[in-house]
Amino acid sequence: MAVASPVQAFSKDQCVTGLRAAVNILEKWQASSEQACRILRISRSTYTRARQQDPDWAVALDADQMQRISFVLNIHATLRLVFDNPDNVYGFPSMANDNEFFNGRSPLDIMAQGDMISLYETFRRIDVLRGAQW
Repeated sequence: MAVASPVQAFSKDQCVTGLRAAVNILEKWQASSEQACRILRISRSTYTRARQQDPDWAVALDADQMQRISFVLNIHATLRLVFDNPDNVYGFPSMANDNEFFNGRSPLDIMAQGDMISLYETFRRIDVLRGAQW
């Protein structure tokens, strides 16, 4: 009996493009490399390679990793809608937040816990800031 190989839902080009975009955003948010690796669930070597501009580099990511990238990109899009000032767009994720969910922690600290629930809940609460702006 032949075993079917798993279907790659995303091309390697999509994975590289998404990962590089998310890593660039996380750097602008002042995330440490350790935080970025936990948020995206990637290894330190993958993080380092994503930061380089090697056009021949390829990476295959799983659906969980691509969903994490999507959350980072969507949080960034929401912050760009809500704030006009780049200092707020890029500074907000690392600022202490006294709202109930954050309890004095920054959104970046919550996301860097590394679990999908923390990333999702952070996204959800930031997404609420945009109100009906879509």
